[in-house]
Amino acid sequence: MTTDNSQTHQLVLSSFRCLIADLVQHYGGGHPGGAMGMAAMGVALWKYAMNYSPSNPDFFNRDRFVLSNGHTCLFQYVFLHLSGYKHMTMEQLKTYHSDRPDSYCPGHPEIEHPGVEVTTGPLGQGIANAVGLSIASKNLAALYNRPGYDVVDNSIFCIVGDACLQEGVGLEAISLAGHLGLGNLIVLYDNNQVTCDGSADVANTEDVAAKFRACQWAVLDVANGSEDVEAIVGAIDRAKQITDRPVLINVHTVIGYGALNQGEASAHGAALGDDNVRQLKLKNGLDPDLRFHVPQEVYEFFSDCVPRGQHSERLWEEKVAKYTEQYPELAAEFARRVAGKLPADWKKHIPTEFPSGPTPTRKSSGLVFAPLAKAIDSIIAGTADLTPSVHVSWPGARDFQKPQLQTKCGLGGDYSGRYIHYGIREHAMAAIANGIAAYNRGTFVPVTSTFLMFYLYAAPAVRMGALQELQTIHVATHDSIGTGEDGPTHQPIALPAFYRALPNSLFLRPADSEETAGAWEAAMDFKHGPSLISLSRQALPQLGVTARDKVALGAYVVKPEAEPQLQLLATGSDLQLALKAAEELARRGIRTRVVSFPCTQLFEQQSTEYKQSVLLRGKIPSVAVESYAVNGWERYATAGYSMRTFGKSLPGHAAYEYFGFSPHRVADRVEKYFRSATPEKLWYFEDLN
Repeated sequence: MTTDNSQTHQLVLSSFRCLIADLVQHYGGGHPGGAMGMAAMGVALWKYAMNYSPSNPDFFNRDRFVLSNGHTCLFQYVFLHLSGYKHMTMEQLKTYHSDRPDSYCPGHPEIEHPGVEVTTGPLGQGIANAVGLSIASKNLAALYNRPGYDVVDNSIFCIVGDACLQEGVGLEAISLAGHLGLGNLIVLYDNNQVTCDGSADVANTEDVAAKFRACQWAVLDVANGSEDVEAIVGAIDRAKQITDRPVLINVHTVIGYGALNQGEASAHGAALGDDNVRQLKLKNGLDPDLRFHVPQEVYEFFSDCVPRGQHSERLWEEKVAKYTEQYPELAAEFARRVAGKLPADWKKHIPTEFPSGPTPTRKSSGLVFAPLAKAIDSIIAGTADLTPSVHVSWPGARDFQKPQLQTKCGLGGDYSGRYIHYGIREHAMAAIANGIAAYNRGTFVPVTSTFLMFYLYAAPAVRMGALQELQTIHVATHDSIGTGEDGPTHQPIALPAFYRALPNSLFLRPADSEETAGAWEAAMDFKHGPSLISLSRQALPQLGVTARDKVALGAYVVKPEAEPQLQLLATGSDLQLALKAAEELARRGIRTRVVSFPCTQLFEQQSTEYKQSVLLRGKIPSVAVESYAVNGWERYATAGYSMRTFGKSLPGHAAYEYFGFSPHRVADRVEKYFRSATPEKLWYFEDLN
């Protein structure tokens, strides 16, 4: 990569820093310091190092860039502006921290805006997303590239700050990336040694470079990272030559470079002040009375970015055209993946029959998932070290691993594999899955898996996937107190309430094999966020009244009554309990209808008429029976039979008995409620257990 002379660079850097200072000063808030210190990194990336096309931000083979330290978002917005992204005008830059809802400059980068690959903000998420982007690129290259036809050969760039490298999720992802030898991942570390509280050494005095080397990364250093564009470009050039491991470029910078308070925490997250901005412009030879001014020479410096990107697109399209002639069948499959489409007949792979005996729904899920994963190349699955328990592998599955890896247990693979051993890294697993999904919507359907309880560890990343409307599927086994002997540490009580409340997501809790098949159909069809399928460890009976196609309705009647007096709502392993309790109540003369309620979010999508027909709200008492916290059921029921404490270390069946989840005890308490239920009483919600 050939760089221009340092005099031109100096004008660009000066103009950039002064523009950042003006933009933050405009509304008196924001984060100027990091962006100012990182200016030279931006010049190196957008002018010299990255392959991208400003006129087509979705160019498939573009390099991906992730700003993990998302509070420095103005850094990215201004370089999008300078490099020629049409939407990012100067007027748009001025909307940073404004009250304009149509702003392209939110307080942290957001995926829906052109040129932004993933939403970042919660620190450490971005670097984990970048690892996912890297895995996606490696996998596609291994599957589709052929000699002379590298149809996927992009690099993944990420900038991190000191804070990202203190977050656990970032360290989990960094460790896995090193193990996998992701040689297409280049991380630039904005090493300014400042965090909100002061200098970074108030909480962190470790040798970061040594840590990365211990994690099997290559480490390069740039001493004068706030000014030396040529050195950063040279380091990136060397990093691209290292193909057997990811690379950290340790770029030593000064936060708020050029400001009176440079190098101090006060430059991190506050406007610099009018006098400080004025002296900054004078120091850099710019007119202090001009605001939001970018000299024409700076625009000219970046003027080749648009035509260069268009040229890259043409070269790639020509390569793909020749590839299609040479490998027509493979190219057709590649084109489908680029278009983000599943095979048209994917549902035919879901079994139509299941074993008739009691089966854990985690095993039912495996019976559904294995043929799907074997047939659908878009699926890339993995687990946080629970392969024998969660049933998300399949016959013939190949591991995604660094080629030639020799493990003591004999497991190995290569980058063409679609089964990922995430290790005990639940948080990073979900964040990496988000990155895989974000590579290109629909090209991958990432599937993760662990116990439901440990989707509490993963919850921040699942939430970020929902925020970005990224399709991921999370297989959560060992749900409810039925998990048993592992005790209250492993028995989720409150977690379903969170996932049911999470926008842009599905929480699916199937009751038997038929509903499990329906849950998988719903999750595969849901393109605009994560789905979490909650599954039992214990064997559940095949109920004979469930229907896979009705799972998509969210709730439906499984035990009808012509003139019901009472209604029970239940999900998952608790549906069998509700059905038995209904039989007992019928023997006591109470006509009881039962509704299976596998997904509240899908139910909310139904028509008002359908919802009224299922709930019978205001007509009869309705009791939700579920061995979780009752929160949320007041929306649908008049009472709940639920958990108000943590669980207990007992075998699953004994835990259910201990907490009163038996047909007779449920029937006793529900009958008492029914006998005392006046019309006035139905106006408030009652917790029965």
